[in-house]
Amino acid sequence: MYVCSCFGITEQQVKMHAEAGACTPRQIASASKAGTDCGGCVRTIQAMLGRGACPRRELLEQKQVPGTVDGLMPAGAPAGEPHLAPGADPALARPIALPDAA
Repeated sequence: MYVCSCFGITEQQVKMHAEAGACTPRQIASASKAGTDCGGCVRTIQAMLGRGACPRRELLEQKQVPGTVDGLMPAGAPAGEPHLAPGADPALARPIALPDAA
């Protein structure tokens, strides 16, 4: 059965990605593009993944840092200092302008 008709992703493909370690809809989207067009399949994917143990989710929860843009930064990175993804070119990095809090 198709889960994502936009990209032709089947239930079996979602299960395969989940078995390979993807345990959130965002990780499934990164692996297969499912849920990145109309978004109609995201709830179905979430239901398929359930709330089981997820090593990646546990790691993310340990790395959350209040006050960052997305709540996440690499382990050991000082708060408030810029950080890059592994392999990112520092010459291409630029600050992101955020609106002032009212």
